Amino acid sequence: MSKGSFHRSGLEWFSSLPACLLLLAVVIFSTSSDIHNQMLRGGEQLWSGYYKLRMDPVQPTCDPNRDIDAAVAEEMAADAETDDPMAALLGAEEKDPADVRLAIERAVADCGEAHQNFENLSEQLTPGVKAYRAIELFIADLIAFGLESQRFILVILVMLCAVTATLTRHHIAMRAMETRLDYTVSHTLQTIANAMLLGSSAIFRQSSLGSDTAVSSEELLLHNFWIVGFACLTLASLYRLFRVPDDLQQGGSLNKAFLAVPLYTVMCLISGTYFALIGHASGIGIYLGKMMELSDMFLNVGLYVWVGMMLKQTRLATLVFNVFRPWRMPPEMLAVVAVLVAAVPTAYTGASGIFVIAAGAVIYSELRAAGARRHLALAATAMSGSLGVVLRPCLLVVVIAYLNREVTTDELFGWGIWVFVLTATMFAIVALSVNRQSEFNLAPSAEAFPAMTQALKPLIPYALVIAAVVLFYRLALDVSMDEFSAPRLLPVIMLAILVYEHVSLKNRSGKASGEINHQGLERSLRGATNDTTAEIGALLLLLGLSVSIGGVIERAHLMEAFPQSFDSAWSAMLLMVVILVILGMIMDAFGAVILVTATVATIAYSSGIHPIHFWMVTLVAFELGYLSPPVALNHLLTRQVVGEAEVLAAQQETGTFYQRHERIIMPLIAMGISLVLVAFVPLIFYA
Repeated sequence: MSKGSFHRSGLEWFSSLPACLLLLAVVIFSTSSDIHNQMLRGGEQLWSGYYKLRMDPVQPTCDPNRDIDAAVAEEMAADAETDDPMAALLGAEEKDPADVRLAIERAVADCGEAHQNFENLSEQLTPGVKAYRAIELFIADLIAFGLESQRFILVILVMLCAVTATLTRHHIAMRAMETRLDYTVSHTLQTIANAMLLGSSAIFRQSSLGSDTAVSSEELLLHNFWIVGFACLTLASLYRLFRVPDDLQQGGSLNKAFLAVPLYTVMCLISGTYFALIGHASGIGIYLGKMMELSDMFLNVGLYVWVGMMLKQTRLATLVFNVFRPWRMPPEMLAVVAVLVAAVPTAYTGASGIFVIAAGAVIYSELRAAGARRHLALAATAMSGSLGVVLRPCLLVVVIAYLNREVTTDELFGWGIWVFVLTATMFAIVALSVNRQSEFNLAPSAEAFPAMTQALKPLIPYALVIAAVVLFYRLALDVSMDEFSAPRLLPVIMLAILVYEHVSLKNRSGKASGEINHQGLERSLRGATNDTTAEIGALLLLLGLSVSIGGVIERAHLMEAFPQSFDSAWSAMLLMVVILVILGMIMDAFGAVILVTATVATIAYSSGIHPIHFWMVTLVAFELGYLSPPVALNHLLTRQVVGEAEVLAAQQETGTFYQRHERIIMPLIAMGISLVLVAFVPLIFYA
């Protein structure tokens, strides 16, 4: 690797490198608990009673050689000296010398045992035990520090990445900034919104200090972190406002300019204005503070984004497509295969939007290379992250089970498999029947199978690397790969894959047989972290403001306008479907789950809707919401990864109404029919 490969830009030193270190720290802190558990078990196996050796034994102060006869005489004499004339009137009896002797003998025996235990423990404290104990206690302290610092890591990560997203113009909006008017309107409103966040956080800090409840030094430091972070974010947007790029067009429309305003800004302006009008200016700060209660969940989101960006740097997606290439599938069938295959990594990257960001560009380019029309490729890319959210070990399902004691992850994932089969079937039917423009002329199996087998061979080393990491965690740390361990295992797996590619492709250059040119470990990791930093800033800030919008809905008592229970589960389900789709259209998944748990879920339960059924409907409704205008978050993310030019080119294509809007309509038909079936068919059997 050349020396120049380690050259970093100022922004990389400022944001990407610190973000990488913070994410690595999260992985290390979470893995250290597994290491500590194994060290405790190992210590107990090596030295029986190791838990007693974790601290230096304290020598007892009692005398094991105490003269019992003298002690009895002393006790009786002391009792005689304190003889009270009133004791007899009150019925008190004199001490029996035999009882006194028995008590002293027991005390001396206990003292001797304590001294013996001290000597035994002192003998067991060999240099080996002390060295082992020092490492084990260091890891224990590291775990404690990691748990205490989770909230601070999250605040620093959110603010650092949000500033980066602002400086790089990477926030999620309805449309990209194309003209100077777009730019001016967008950054002016961003500056106002960021100043609003700064003011709300400062007011929240002052109200906390003025309350009767004492504010700990950690809480005060957390307040200060938020204030400093939002101050930097405000300055970043202000800097961007006055540094207009030269590549922007002149003129522009005010209506279109408002569509270029980031979604987090719109949410901030709405919630901030509402809270200010009701005299609760600290409202946004309070709801952002609620993120800290689930700091581990939001850090896992950051880790999943990082995993997705590292996946983007590998050859895995291309190699998987190579497996299906020999069949010469028509574009519609390849689109179905791409969406089905994408369900597994979607489940492992936590949410649909994260996978679209991570692999959307590869899926789109591969489908286009196979002859897929732009609208079909865009629809499949947007749908690629929608089917796997109900499969193990999706983080969103884990959060639902964590917040709702009525359901468990096993129950949700068990029924999620059937929901996945349904949604996958519906997408396949729609893609292969409506507007199909290709003939089913698959390659003969005698020709395709050998080529497919040959294409599987390059995937074998990747499978071995993944298996090696999983087995190491299972055998060395007693950690199985599941929904709870995935956030800390997946980054290690992806790092191991990057190391493997660095070693195996070290002497290759350029592109060969359709494989992605590998830039080396450092450049791949740096590129992944660069993408991660901006995406985390855009995603987590949007998520935090979604929680704030949820607070507006909660404080405005909008849900109280609806009946708190229905006599008919059918009527309740109809209302639930409408509400959940709307929430999916305007809120991020994690923020929406928190809001639904506090409001809609109780109405559903009291109306006779089974909790598992309700949350399956919720997941499908959310995905339909992410694909539905006017926001259509998954389509916005698709546009962000494939480029504005491709979306504009698709919009300029001619044809029937369906053909001109296929990228929007196809996912709506597939997920809409699936939602109706998931919502109402089970009611036939139990309502």
